[in-house]
Amino acid sequence: MSKKYNVAIVGATGVVGKEIINILEQRNFPIQSLTLLASKRSAGQVISFNEKAVKVKVLEENSFKDIDFALFSAGSSISEKFAPIAAKSGAIAIDNTSFFRMQDDIPLIVPEVNGHAIKNHKGIIANPNCSTAQLVMALKPIHDAATIKRLVISTYQSVSGAGKDAILELENHSRYLLKGEDSEPKEFVKPIPFNVIPQIDNFVDNGYTKEEMKMINETNKILESEINITATAVRVPVFISHCESVNIQTEKELSTKKVRDILSTFPGVTVLDDPQKSTFPTARDSSGKDDVYVGRIRKDISQKNSIDCWIVADNLRKGAALNAVQIAEYMIANPSK
Repeated sequence: MSKKYNVAIVGATGVVGKEIINILEQRNFPIQSLTLLASKRSAGQVISFNEKAVKVKVLEENSFKDIDFALFSAGSSISEKFAPIAAKSGAIAIDNTSFFRMQDDIPLIVPEVNGHAIKNHKGIIANPNCSTAQLVMALKPIHDAATIKRLVISTYQSVSGAGKDAILELENHSRYLLKGEDSEPKEFVKPIPFNVIPQIDNFVDNGYTKEEMKMINETNKILESEINITATAVRVPVFISHCESVNIQTEKELSTKKVRDILSTFPGVTVLDDPQKSTFPTARDSSGKDDVYVGRIRKDISQKNSIDCWIVADNLRKGAALNAVQIAEYMIANPSK
């Protein structure tokens, strides 16, 4: 990559924004200049990038002049207003929020899965929900090999998916509880320490939550499929990494060996699966890692042509920041896209 690019990060002081900065540095992204943007209350903060101090600026309508890539992670209302402004200014807006994901004319991209769809962009590209991104990484090679008919998904999602205040609530309220002190939850509908909460986001009319419907709708959009999907999204008292228990029914039969083989050769997926040695991925195993990890691969003894598996990934990386950076890298490597 000989050319260098001007990059802006919107929401640079948030959990995902900071992770984007780390990943750009770790992957030696070809940066000419880095512009860090946030709200007035965060303006003036100084963040280190490539051993240089970069001051956070206030996000404004004229913030995108000469910007090549604008990576958004500051909430849907900010993306709704400013991503079109960035695109009109000539930048490629890569959005981590849910606002654009299901719009027909906006590509929803996981590069390893559907990078080809980037060519349809009109200046804005959507990043999928964190739980969806890791899911489709494991589903894609299986779907290509045997055509998935139905999915039953249960997620075990870390608090970092709800932002930095949620991380602090788990940390602080755990301390209070261990000291025998009460605390009122603010970031969650129930107390999160030592608890499991079967609600992420608000409920909709069909009894599912918005998080569950995101997984259902986004998965089919990314895979360009019409898979029957049901999902239950659960928040657990873990700081980083989402885990998913997934039952996959296919049109063609696949052996567990075949599933392990095709997953092992898919870029960005690592199989950790040896029941005799209790080898399987956990949230702590994947934290800080780029890959999506799959284990507990086994035949569903109750249903024909069905397998069960366990999918784990760092939700701040492949589920958000890493995937956004990879979209930019894909576009650089494929300029016609």
